[in-house]
Parts: sequence; C-alpha cells; structure tokens
Amino acid sequence: MKTPLRTGMVAKALATAATVALLATGCSPASSSDSGGNVTVRFTWWGNDLRNKETQQVIDAFQASHPNIKIQAEPGVWSSYWDKLATTTAANDSPDVIQMDQAYIAEYGGRGALLDLSKQGNIDTSKIDQDALKSGQVDGKQYGLSTGQNAKAVMINTRMFQDYGVPIPDDKTWTWDDYTKTAAQIAAAATKAGQTNYGSSYSLTDSDLNTWAMQHGESLYSADGGLGFKEGTATSFFENVLNLRNKGAAAPANIATEDISAPVEQTLFATGKTAMSWWWTNQVNALQSALKSEVKILRAPSSTGSAKDNGMSYKPSMFWSVSSRSKHPKEASEVVNYLLNNLDAAKTILTERGFPTNSEVQTAIDPQLTPADKAAAAFLKDIKPDLKGVPPVPPTGSSGVQALIQRYSSDVLFDRRSPSDAAKGLMQEAKDMIDSARKK
Repeated sequence: MKTPLRTGMVAKALATAATVALLATGCSPASSSDSGGNVTVRFTWWGNDLRNKETQQVIDAFQASHPNIKIQAEPGVWSSYWDKLATTTAANDSPDVIQMDQAYIAEYGGRGALLDLSKQGNIDTSKIDQDALKSGQVDGKQYGLSTGQNAKAVMINTRMFQDYGVPIPDDKTWTWDDYTKTAAQIAAAATKAGQTNYGSSYSLTDSDLNTWAMQHGESLYSADGGLGFKEGTATSFFENVLNLRNKGAAAPANIATEDISAPVEQTLFATGKTAMSWWWTNQVNALQSALKSEVKILRAPSSTGSAKDNGMSYKPSMFWSVSSRSKHPKEASEVVNYLLNNLDAAKTILTERGFPTNSEVQTAIDPQLTPADKAAAAFLKDIKPDLKGVPPVPPTGSSGVQALIQRYSSDVLFDRRSPSDAAKGLMQEAKDMIDSARKK
C-alpha cells in the first residue's frame, strides 16, 4: 500500500466504482486450462521489488508441490492496479487470485465479483484471529482473508536527523505543531547545507484522513455505511496540509505531485530526500532496503500531545480474494490456503504483507524476523493500549474516496481551493458516490 499522495491514480480510481458496475453476467470466465488436466491460475498483486521477489519465490515453491497447477503471475503497482483490475473485472477477465484492499472489498464483493471464501472447504481458517476474519466480511460473506495487520505510522530517516543535528521527537507526547516544527527544522538545515531535501511528505490518503477524524472522536465512515466525519474536521485536515507547505516543512506542490505517482523505491523518502513520511508498518523493510540506512517508526502526533488521542488503529494490510468468475475456484482457493497457512511460504514473505494473524505462522517466523521486523512487531504491540477500536469497513461506493481526498488536497496545495471549500466539496462528492451505489 502506498502512503504518499498519488495524483496519477486519481482519475482512474474515480472510475473504478462505475467500471465495476458494468459487470456482465453472460460471459464465461477467462481462466485457462492446459492440456493433460493441468490448470492455470492467474494471480495478481500490487507491490514493490521486494514483495515481487518474495511472491515469486512462493509461487515457485507452490508449483513444485502442486504440479497440476500453474500460476500466472501478474504483479503491478498501486497507482495503476485498481484501474486495471476494474477493467478486467468488467470484461469478465479478472485474475483468479486477487490481492485486495479494504477500501475496495465491499465494492467488489457487493458487486458480486468476489467468491465467498467461507464456502471453500479447502481453506483452513482455524488459526486465523477472529477479528482479522471479520475484517474481510461484507454482509456476512467472507470476501477476503487478511494477509496480516499493520498500522499507519510516521517513518523517519534517522541518518537525516543525525546529519542535520535535529533531535528525534518523543512520539508519546508530540503534537502536530511539534511535527511541523521538526520537519521545518530539517528543511532549513538542508537549505543551509546547500541541499534540496524536505522535512516531511504529505499524508493524504483515506487512512490519513481516518486517523485525523479519529483524533477528533469521529471516523472516515460510520457503522451504518455513511460518512463518519464532520465538515469542520475535514477543513482542519486540509488546513494542516496547507500549514506544512506554508511553513516549508514539506515539498512544494509541484514536487509532491511528481512524487505521488512514483513506485515505493523511487519516492522522495525512499531516495533519501525526505526525513519523515507516512507508511504502513509492513513497509519498513522495503524502505530500509531502499535507503540502506535505519528507518525508525514513530506514533502519529496528536493535537493534545497524548498518545491516547493520536487516532491510530490496526488495519488489515490487505486480503487474499478469489474472483467469483474463476473457472478454477478450487485451485484458486488452494493457492489462497497455501498463502495463509504454509509455513515455508510464511518464512519467505515474513512481514512484508503485514504481521500475520495466523498464530502458528507467528510462531514459525519469529526466529527469522529482521531487526526492522522485530521493531515493527514491538511497535504494534506498544501502541495497542492506546487504540480506540477498529474503524468501520468502507462501504460499497467508497472506493473512489481516496482519489477525492487526493484531488482536493492537490487543489489546496496549488491554492485552487481553500481548506473549507475543499472540505465541502469532498464531503458532497463522497456522499454522492456512496448514495449512488446504494441505489444500484
């Protein structure tokens, strides 16, 4: 999952809900069979270089132990993944095994595009945490099985802090003012040294707005499937974005818009150009690998300076789903079962897709965890006492909301809209999306 703003996907993500609604019902699925009774299962995911390499290793091992099942790997990147999936789904050409995100699971499941995995007898979920199972359920159907859990947090490049002589803040007590001042200090020190580096990235995804909303006693969505935050909360979110720019704490708008469509390894943070950025805890290894230096995980800042008010929560990293149009649901489910339960596969993937919620897998991978993994695991454990609860699952029709947040954030950064106008427009368009989906 990408965390910096990605305007390259805005128009595409906005079209996703409408495209999925075009699902035809009369066409046959496109999964292929080879001669001799062999089966080809298409498997798609988004990711980075590290995830792609590890996933291919797992695919190779699966095929070695299941000679009748060939896996056709279809890796992608977040910025184009959902557009491609929506197009193939609408054309009844969806891959069999799909890496799914919580923001889209109700959209695809509610449109009949995903298989109810609870009815697949060859998938063992007995060792999966019950809350993790529930996170992939929509209207009582198991449309996805969680690959693991993580949390959105602030990643810092410790080398930049050291090089510029800026102390690392106490994340149990820091406020948004502290965050902005720290980022501005980094940027000022870089300028003084004759370098074009930045203090912070912008945090402009749906998960970031949800964290902000939860800091205000609200949430991105409500339990009944509507919006769960107030217009004033959205206004203050955009005001904070603008403040980062105005204080010189983050990159100017034109630089940010170039950064948002970059793969993880090519982002400003991963290339050592930004000291602080917002990422998921499962991404720490990929970031550290790209930077070749230590990445430290910090809690989100709050307005009060109390960790109990920072709005953080656990989130399913992603899900394994199966297309309802798969010609080979049994074999596709076997792939999912392998990904969930095979200990050798777990020892390859480790925590790249989040920290496993399978108790047996947790025990098996513990000796192999890198220092970065162990730090992330400890971080997830440390924040648990301060978590307020699990946010509601995004409702059908909400898959384009992240694109709206990004578009309106871009308008604010380029001074095309005021924060209050952006908040008003965001809420109205988001509400219209969700209401429209309910009527279909």
